[in-house]
Amino acid sequence: MRWLRRLAIVALFRPLARVFTGADIVGRERLPLKGPAILVANHASHVDTLLLLTIYPSRALDRVRPAAAADYFLKGALMSWFSRSILNIVPVARDRVATGEDVLAPARAALAAGDILLVFPEGTRGDGEAMTRLKNGVSRLAAAFPDAPVVPIWLQGAARVLPKGAAVPVPMNCTVLVGEPLKFGGDRAEFMAALKAALEALHAQAPPQRWA
Repeated sequence: MRWLRRLAIVALFRPLARVFTGADIVGRERLPLKGPAILVANHASHVDTLLLLTIYPSRALDRVRPAAAADYFLKGALMSWFSRSILNIVPVARDRVATGEDVLAPARAALAAGDILLVFPEGTRGDGEAMTRLKNGVSRLAAAFPDAPVVPIWLQGAARVLPKGAAVPVPMNCTVLVGEPLKFGGDRAEFMAALKAALEALHAQAPPQRWA
């Protein structure tokens, strides 16, 4: 099914992303092309995942896998098929956290296999204007793979293309700002503070939003 995923992203979603986002990419050269690596982005729209997949070169797409909530992306046969076959998600059973289950095990397995894991540490979509509190799961993954680069990414404008609760996208110019990779230094609290600061710095550099 790799060929189908690659075809869908390159032939369908990439042209649509150009039409609806006109995305400008700043720091594209910082995107890792092999894993293990962790991409960490702010989250404001369902456009976010597809937008990040479409900016990757075709040769690296097979390795880029979004971590996604199993309770949402695996509900219903069609959604489950799309999530597994096209998005190639790493399912995270967030509804099982209270049971003590190791919900990050699939993410660690993906990194161990050499994948490039896309993580939205806010855990849910915000308004695109400011970050909500970052969850600590990303620091646990970074601690488990201390040599893996952790690349901060700020997505500007995606929330207006497809706001939370909306069903129909509208054209709006977006900017993807890719920051310098971080490395886990041994302290999870310090790592999360550095990650938050890196994302906020990218946000400060983002240009004003405008129609595509």
